[in-house]
Amino acid sequence: MVALERSLKAAMNARIIGSGSETMVLAHGFGGDQSVWDKVLPCLTKHYQVVLFDWTFSGAVKDPNLFDPLKYSSYDAFADELIALLDELHLESPLVFVGHSMSGMIGCIASIKRPQPFNRLILVAASPRYINIDDYEGGFDDATIDGIISSIESDYENWTSNFALLVVDNSDPISVNNLAKCLKRMRHEFAVPLAKTVFRSDKRDILDKVTTPCTIIQTTNDIVVPGSVADYMHKKIKGKSTVEIVNTNGHFPQLTAHPEFLAVLAGVLGFEI
Repeated sequence: MVALERSLKAAMNARIIGSGSETMVLAHGFGGDQSVWDKVLPCLTKHYQVVLFDWTFSGAVKDPNLFDPLKYSSYDAFADELIALLDELHLESPLVFVGHSMSGMIGCIASIKRPQPFNRLILVAASPRYINIDDYEGGFDDATIDGIISSIESDYENWTSNFALLVVDNSDPISVNNLAKCLKRMRHEFAVPLAKTVFRSDKRDILDKVTTPCTIIQTTNDIVVPGSVADYMHKKIKGKSTVEIVNTNGHFPQLTAHPEFLAVLAGVLGFEI
């Protein structure tokens, strides 16, 4: 852990590319790495100084000792790490944070802990809770989540292929294959505890503490996050928020519909494609 504390930039493969007076931080989700942003980078780097990195659970991170499943059993540890990375890179406001999936909630928590750098949060296919409860529709029941985790534990290789097909529009086989490769690179011993952290998380109680303006990006058909979750977040977030729909299937609009995804970002942030 000494190496991680000494240089987060090196440990997390962080890099800064592009130009512009504002900074945009792109944070990937479960099982991914910074390559999930490849399709949108050429446009974004024309307008922003773009920060890319890999979370320490990612298969793109070379040192397996950097990820401690016990430490990262909560999104709060990820949020602390994000803040520490921003500090190390000397990044200050105005900063646009784009968090995909689990990173959406991590960004929310980080903005509560340290509001100053964050000018806007872009929450892409994010969810505060995946399991249905009372009148909240998260998309899954307990038994389904137990089944997902059991599949990851027992046959991770097969699960990665099937999961990639489910969460990426199968009309885009290249993106499906690329995501499957990312998932397979993540160590099995990280995948199991991380899946438990993500799929059993409940961060609904933090939404009314989020004061940074938010844009919630939702696809028309996401098997992981139903549209009701975006509506719920919009109602609960304390600060100004809007919901933007990208007309595509799946959990990865930046992969399957990157022109439409960029159009939404351009409309919200005021840049030209």
